[in-house]
Amino acid sequence: MSKPANPFAIGAFLVGALILLIIGVLVFGGGQFLKKKMQYVIFFDSALNGLNVGAPVKLQGVQIGTVKEISLELAQDARKITKPVVIEIDPEAVLDSTGHPFHAADSLEERKKSAQQFIDAGLKAQLQTQSLLTGLLYVEFSFYRNTPVKLIGTNYKGLPELPAVPSAVDQIKDAAEEVLTNIKQLPIEQIVNDFAVTLKELRTMATSEELKKDRATLSKTLKETSVLIENLNRDLTPLVANLNGTMTDTRFMVNQFSQDIKPILISTEKTLGAATSVLLESKHAVGAVEALAAPDAPLWQSLEALRDAAQSTKQLTDYLERHPDSIIYGKGKE
Repeated sequence: MSKPANPFAIGAFLVGALILLIIGVLVFGGGQFLKKKMQYVIFFDSALNGLNVGAPVKLQGVQIGTVKEISLELAQDARKITKPVVIEIDPEAVLDSTGHPFHAADSLEERKKSAQQFIDAGLKAQLQTQSLLTGLLYVEFSFYRNTPVKLIGTNYKGLPELPAVPSAVDQIKDAAEEVLTNIKQLPIEQIVNDFAVTLKELRTMATSEELKKDRATLSKTLKETSVLIENLNRDLTPLVANLNGTMTDTRFMVNQFSQDIKPILISTEKTLGAATSVLLESKHAVGAVEALAAPDAPLWQSLEALRDAAQSTKQLTDYLERHPDSIIYGKGKE
């Protein structure tokens, strides 16, 4: 007969297995259960096809969290639908300026304060495609400082709200819808009717007798203008030829004059050179005369001596005329 199982042993085995499972989860899970994470809610206007729970949440391409919850809220009157998306951000994935992990907000007030800081910095969420093949989406945060902030303001589970901007596909779709709406608002029928009336008036004008007369008059005027231009060209041809001949003769006269005047200019240059030499020699002669005519020059001294000698000779001659016997007896007393 088999021995009955011991309930205490079975219970101890189950408790030990549970403890080992918890330890394994904590060890191999990297301690994710012990980390503090911050949760925020985002309300997207576009469809959420391809966005699943666990999808990455990135900040300019770097994953900082995951999508925690996707819900759908329908108003009582079915006129408004909101799609809250809860995201969970790991503070250790974001470092501050000192290189330490971002401080995780503990209380609701701190989370709202941090959310307001993100909003003031221009941080907004946008849905982007992970892969064109699978069509899966993820949440991408970036700074859109020039885009207005749009908040729903709905209190969803007490979570602080972060703003969102439309995706690139939604922006293209909205632009196309706006263009189509503007086209629909155009008075197409009135435009077509006005265009038809304009074409009818143009046809009537093109087939009118006045237009035919105007075309005939214009054709006649063009022919007369052509004849006038031909006559003018014919009259101007001899004048242009004479003008060309005159220019040729003038050019020949100028060349001849240049050849004739060249020897004269050369002779004039030689004459001017000779005159310059004569002037230089005259200048030297005048200088010599000025040197001889100076008061202290030897020429003046000789002339003064000659004058004194002539005066002495005159006095001697006068004396001999009055006393001729002085030659024999000598000069006596007067």
